Amino acid sequence: MASEESSVGDETSLSTLNQPKQASLAKVPSEPCLYDFQNPELQRCMAQITCLLMDEIPKAEYVSLLNDYVESEFFLIDGDSLFITCARELTLQRGQNLHFFYLVERFLLDLTSKGAKYFIVFFKDVEHAYFRNPDFLSLRNALIIHLRNNTEIPIHTEFSNCLESSWQEFLQDNYPYFLIVADEGLDQLHTNFLHVFILHTLSRSVNIVLTSGQASDAIRVYGYYINSLFKYQRYFKQHEKNLKRYCQSLVKYWKESGTKVCFFLCGCPSLDALAGKAYRKFAQFQKEKEDLRYVVCIITCSLVLETHMQVLERQTSSAKGVRMCYVLKYIETLLTLEDVGDLLRMYCLSVVFLHHLPLSQRSRVRLIKACWNKETLRFMQKYKLCEFHVLQCLATQDLKNVDFSTLPDLSDDLLLKNIAFYYGLEKGPGLDLDIGAKMNRDYELLWKRITELSGTCDFGAPFPLRRTSTTFIEEKCLSGKDKESKRMLPKPGLIPVMNTIVDEFAGDILTDLPFLKTDDPVVISLKKQKEFDELLHWHSGKPLSDDYDRTSGGYWGGTKDPWALRNNQKLQAFQRFYGESLEGTISKKIAPQTETPKKASPYATKSKKVQKTKAEIIIEENQKRKRAEEERKEERRWSALSVTIENQIKENMASGIKNLEVFLGKCQSASVKCSAEMAALNVCFGLWTEHCKAAGKTEKNLNIATEVMRRIHSLIENYDHKDLLKETDFHQIAKCLWYFGFDNLAISLKYIKVSEHERKELKQKHAKYAIGMGSSRFQLQYMGHYLMREERKDPDPRVHHFIPDTWQRELLDIVDNNESAVIVAPTSSGKTYASYYCMEKILRDSDESVVVYVAPTKALVNQVSATIFNRFDKALPSGVALCGVFTRDYRHDALNSQILVTVPQCLEILLLSPRRQEWAKKIRYVIFDEVHCLGGEIGAEVWEHLLVMIRCPFLALSATISNPKQLAEWLQSVKRYWQHTEAVIARNSDHSTSVKKGAKVKQSVRTSYKVKLVVYEERYNDLEKYVCSLNEGDFTIHHYHPYAALTVDHIKRYGFPLDLSLSPREAVILYDTMVKARTDWPRANELEPEQFFKDKMVITKADARTYEKQLKEELEMWIKHGCSRQGNKVLQLLKPQSTSSSEDAMRKHFPHFVDKLKRMDKLPALFFLFNINGVERLAHDVCKFLKEKQSKKPIRASEKEDSLIKKCKKREKYLMAQNDDTKQVRNYGKQLVWEAELDSLRKQLKKISETPSDCTYANEHAVDDESLIKIFHRLRYSRKKMELQDLALRGIGYHHSALDAKGKQMVEMLFRKGFLQVVTATGTLALGINMPCKSVVFVQNSVYLDALNYRQMSGRAGRRGQDFLGDVFFYDIPLPKIQKLIKSNVPELRGQFPLSISLILRLLLLASKANDKVDAKAKVLSLLKHSLLAFKQPRALKMLKVYFLFSLQFLVKEGYVDREGNTTGFTGLVTHLHFHEPSNIVLVDFLMKGLFHKLCQRSKKGPHAFSQDVMEKLVLVLAHLFGRRWIPAAVLNSGTTFYQSKVFLEDLPEDFAAALHEYNSKIKENFGQFLQIVSTMADMQQEYKLPLSELDFSSKEPPDSPLASHLMSCDEGRTAVSPFVCLSGNTEFDILQQGSVNNVVLRTIGINDANIPVLYSKRYDNQGRMMPLNAYVLDFYKHGSLAAMAQDNSIHEGDAYALLKDFGLALRVISVSLRELCDKEDDNVVCAFEQLSQNYWQKLEVV
Repeated sequence: MASEESSVGDETSLSTLNQPKQASLAKVPSEPCLYDFQNPELQRCMAQITCLLMDEIPKAEYVSLLNDYVESEFFLIDGDSLFITCARELTLQRGQNLHFFYLVERFLLDLTSKGAKYFIVFFKDVEHAYFRNPDFLSLRNALIIHLRNNTEIPIHTEFSNCLESSWQEFLQDNYPYFLIVADEGLDQLHTNFLHVFILHTLSRSVNIVLTSGQASDAIRVYGYYINSLFKYQRYFKQHEKNLKRYCQSLVKYWKESGTKVCFFLCGCPSLDALAGKAYRKFAQFQKEKEDLRYVVCIITCSLVLETHMQVLERQTSSAKGVRMCYVLKYIETLLTLEDVGDLLRMYCLSVVFLHHLPLSQRSRVRLIKACWNKETLRFMQKYKLCEFHVLQCLATQDLKNVDFSTLPDLSDDLLLKNIAFYYGLEKGPGLDLDIGAKMNRDYELLWKRITELSGTCDFGAPFPLRRTSTTFIEEKCLSGKDKESKRMLPKPGLIPVMNTIVDEFAGDILTDLPFLKTDDPVVISLKKQKEFDELLHWHSGKPLSDDYDRTSGGYWGGTKDPWALRNNQKLQAFQRFYGESLEGTISKKIAPQTETPKKASPYATKSKKVQKTKAEIIIEENQKRKRAEEERKEERRWSALSVTIENQIKENMASGIKNLEVFLGKCQSASVKCSAEMAALNVCFGLWTEHCKAAGKTEKNLNIATEVMRRIHSLIENYDHKDLLKETDFHQIAKCLWYFGFDNLAISLKYIKVSEHERKELKQKHAKYAIGMGSSRFQLQYMGHYLMREERKDPDPRVHHFIPDTWQRELLDIVDNNESAVIVAPTSSGKTYASYYCMEKILRDSDESVVVYVAPTKALVNQVSATIFNRFDKALPSGVALCGVFTRDYRHDALNSQILVTVPQCLEILLLSPRRQEWAKKIRYVIFDEVHCLGGEIGAEVWEHLLVMIRCPFLALSATISNPKQLAEWLQSVKRYWQHTEAVIARNSDHSTSVKKGAKVKQSVRTSYKVKLVVYEERYNDLEKYVCSLNEGDFTIHHYHPYAALTVDHIKRYGFPLDLSLSPREAVILYDTMVKARTDWPRANELEPEQFFKDKMVITKADARTYEKQLKEELEMWIKHGCSRQGNKVLQLLKPQSTSSSEDAMRKHFPHFVDKLKRMDKLPALFFLFNINGVERLAHDVCKFLKEKQSKKPIRASEKEDSLIKKCKKREKYLMAQNDDTKQVRNYGKQLVWEAELDSLRKQLKKISETPSDCTYANEHAVDDESLIKIFHRLRYSRKKMELQDLALRGIGYHHSALDAKGKQMVEMLFRKGFLQVVTATGTLALGINMPCKSVVFVQNSVYLDALNYRQMSGRAGRRGQDFLGDVFFYDIPLPKIQKLIKSNVPELRGQFPLSISLILRLLLLASKANDKVDAKAKVLSLLKHSLLAFKQPRALKMLKVYFLFSLQFLVKEGYVDREGNTTGFTGLVTHLHFHEPSNIVLVDFLMKGLFHKLCQRSKKGPHAFSQDVMEKLVLVLAHLFGRRWIPAAVLNSGTTFYQSKVFLEDLPEDFAAALHEYNSKIKENFGQFLQIVSTMADMQQEYKLPLSELDFSSKEPPDSPLASHLMSCDEGRTAVSPFVCLSGNTEFDILQQGSVNNVVLRTIGINDANIPVLYSKRYDNQGRMMPLNAYVLDFYKHGSLAAMAQDNSIHEGDAYALLKDFGLALRVISVSLRELCDKEDDNVVCAFEQLSQNYWQKLEVV
């Protein structure tokens, strides 16, 4: 393997120069020199920085790095970190340049293909660190030139280091998302430099991603992410001077070291002298257009010969001083000139080989197990140093015609070794091979040019190549061909499996695959296992449980216990109560229809007039009388309320108008509503006139005028066409308009006729009441969010609570027609209503049909189930429930309910369980909420499985899908499969069954296979964005115009983002800015609001959208057609001028910001951040602020309060004494009086002691005391009970994933009811939780704050029916990040790798054990055939077929499946733990080998028979399987102190480790053969190209060269390996070495290491350092402390609890499965697992 060869590279570095005090070659000590960076003060500073980073690295989050697939987001890559990471790759043999460039490009292509945009930076100063490793120095220079000339990646080399001002300006201007950087460099000094770089980057508010531990799968890249915090900025400022001194001194040392290297290698006194020689050689060379390899080789060889001669000539000169003595000692070890000639001739031949040989031939190069000797290594370093300077010449010259395509392939060390090996050890009489005519000519010409360029010196003829007998290779070792054969994988051979699933899915490729014969030893030796029944134990016949049975049933688990039934009733009552907080009390009684009537078209017209009957006439007259009576009632009601509402408007206009809207919403009479609106108009107009009289010269409050115009809009639009407005009403409206100065609108009204002279007089007369702007501008600028929406007026009989829009009616039609749909609409737009209509339809149709609602989170499951309990009520047969729930934690009524609410994983369990297929057939509809989770990180493939397995129609809902057409097209292809399959099943069933005479035929539901796409893009409420700045302790809030996020370049390349819309006010701002930016704008007058709308009385939202569209098109035309400068000016003028503040200052003033929002009437608000600690801390900070504010208020009425308390106690004492019955009768009257007095005293006391209104955010009127007590009572057993209650009483709450369900429900309910006004939260509220608010605040920048989360979270702002405008505030979010969020598109849904061994086993279990095997087979084939990854990708589908076959082979070999495809053995245990592949398979392997029986030995009798030592060892083993959480490698040797935890998990016990190694070997063999087969499907045309630059190395025909054929004779074991990787001698045996799959295997087959079920006990990062496992499971089992998890294991308490609970669930599954599968009651292993499970859950329940 190449990693073995990497040791060679260690020798090639000038290790004697690694330490400052030994800066010399050949162990020659340097002159004494103390550099400034060795100063103790600077050393301490550097040590502190290292300690700081080592403290932070363990806390780094392992996250998906590329959440936005957009142009707008970019990040930085440190070029030297990239270089080191790839150069230290274990599969790379040092000196294999082309392989190195392949690794770099494969890494960069992986990022690019996933939508990443990045810059790469190489600092000039770091170049000097490489002079001690000249081969790396040359390679680094070649990489920079290559990336700059052969790729489109932006490369920056203009910066000296990270501390210079130009670099800081670059960061400020570009604001990268994060920096990818290594935490370890070439040596300790370089590592220190990187640590300074990391600290500086963090101090500039740029986050860090470590190269260590990075991994990727089909659609994501993962890495350790360190968030930038203010403490880094503070720390850097404190040590900035010392760090600058340190770096300056370090660079000085590197430069001086480079000079010494240059002197000892080349005899040049300085690097500049050597560079001058190179430039002179370059100038002498005749620049001809030829292979760059030849150019570099000619000049470098000539330079090497010249410098070597100069060094040798010194041998004869007199030695002067100490230094020359050292030189003479060094010269003694130099190669002679003849030796150098031999080496250079062989080197030239290797370059000629590179020029002529195609990569397909070179990839078969022999692996030489030999090393260069010491003298040769030193000479090679000299050559690379000269080559570096030649490349520098190339980089600095203006060479327009130079072809850089061969730059990545300047040399090949393994090829050169082969040539040296042949000419030194193999060539002789029996083996004298010809080079080949073509290559012979090129070689002679090459050597001729070298000698010509070298001047008068004669270095001999090109032949013979070897003139000396010097051995350049130390170790005599024949070619590794024989040894390689021992490391080859066995040839692929499949065991025949006779199964219809195999035949129908992969039958088309079976003929192309090799199969073993039935008498083959592999087939004969197959493990024989008992068939796994899935229902009954194979020996005892006892019933077995499945995943559904094992889920806790809670209080309702099928019991008749009265206590349990009572608790079930309490739960359902609370569910309804919880549901009321979501929608109010809207429960309806559902009665099933005996026969579904045909739907009548609402547009149907009668063909002829029908005479009304007498009964119909009577009914009509009764209805008229009823309507008249209702009208009179409404009039009386308004008469009673009018005075009150009018007074409320006068006292508090906002509150009064709100009450008016409530009345209008309930009133059914149009005439009464018209009267109410006219009354409100008069009151508001009166307020305006009074305000204008009092305002004088002060600014007018236009909110009053806005309310007047709102009423005018409503009157004109809603009542004019009904002839309800009288002439006097029109005159009153006109009067208002005259006063406002809107005479243009007034004269357009009916009944209003005035002359021009009268018009001017009226305008002048009312000038002081005028608004001061045109009517159109006023409507857009101040009434934008109140503008009339296009809402339908005609009710739909299917909907009772509101009038649905047209697109919503389309959804209802889809449900009525039993069709499927993908529905994409903004948050809070009303798309979910179709789901509840679907449920209602199913409930009405029958008592047996089932609808399944799939939600992504348990919180959303709870919300939906509560809504169902609140919304529906139905009398059902005994044993049938209305709604059931099924999650991993609990279930109730899941299989006996008509509506099942569940998470995807649990529905998959039911659909894949053979015993649940009868239930699955009852499903009539499936609703997928938040279906964009199909592209999520965890469990995404499960959504895909469900979508392709269900036979019924579905609704797939989401607010954020950027490629809905592709999704709908894929789902339509699935439905076409089901249409064909079900037709075949129906035909077959018709032939095989007959209906008995007289039997009642059940009418089937008409099935539709259409998948419709419904996209609705319009939000009901506008969203306006604001940026918050802290100035001298107060907050300035700047409006952020959406177009401020755009750039001219973005618009030119991509246009305007599709979902980037403007509010009407923002459209006016845009117009004004365009006028300011372009004074000669020809359309300025045409698009001026007054001119554009031309005296329009009522501007609607649609009109405003049209105006916005016109402005957008005009601005785009500017930018794309010659006015981009003016367009850029517009975008710049729109940007807000906010100031940044420190993180600490923003956190400190956060409570003041919340208080300001309250004063601005912007509460209730949700405050989003992505750190659980931060969520809780900010909530407590706000609460503390309110308490301190209250404590500073003067204490009032304390004496009165004391007096009242005394009186209360006196009366309470008296009443307690009256408990005796005789006393009660005698003093009954007095007792009533005292009780009344006590009640009055308590009320007075409560009023005195209540919290001042400005010291709480709680809206006490929103929830009555009884409801509040009821909600708090639910928290009585919660760990956070007192904390949550204390916060809630101040109107504050927090919400995150680690909070228990009852705590979350409390916060959700109180917030929805309006009691809580401030809630801090993580992304748990982003996925569908119904918590609408007035404002959303983004508090913290984070990698999780991406385009998807931004849209999900900001969509909560603006409550439909309550707020016409939603506000989004950015608090402590940098402006560049805001720009990226606003203009970014949400990611596209891409297919995941769909298969795994466990899934295939579950599919076979379903197919073989289901009662209806035809139905089961159809589901299995649908899942296998319809992967989104393989949609329209035939090559990917073929690869999945081969993967399926080899997974099946493994299952057959291990005894889980027999040759007929029937499940056997421990299938049950493997499938029950399918969440944990491959750990589930390894666990069974340990069981079958008896390792657990060996470990679990009893120490005593009784329930706790096993010692603590046995339990801890068992936890250790299980932690390696089910608690795998890696720690970055840098932490292992950091010397960090831990207090309670060990943190690093110990190795597995030896016997378990050996068994794991054996398992991995079997996997490697099996899947290695899979890779061999699937490699035939690779696109070899692409495989011979570098991944990113696409430079082709396959175009040449292999020349006729016996020598080349001899050297390239190893073609076995390299089929599946990339030809670039083969250059380092890697074979198929190396493919499955840890972490090497992605870098070794052919890249076009679409396989990565995540798809290979290997379980490594140790993991190494990209630089070969071991990454330890976190021992959090074992540590918790020992000390039982969540606090220690946070302190030592760097896991937040909430996250730790979730991880520990997952481990506990796995432990419970294992113990239950073993108990069921084992015959012996007292089996040691079973009892040990049960004891461990019991102990573990006891510890977990305590915390």
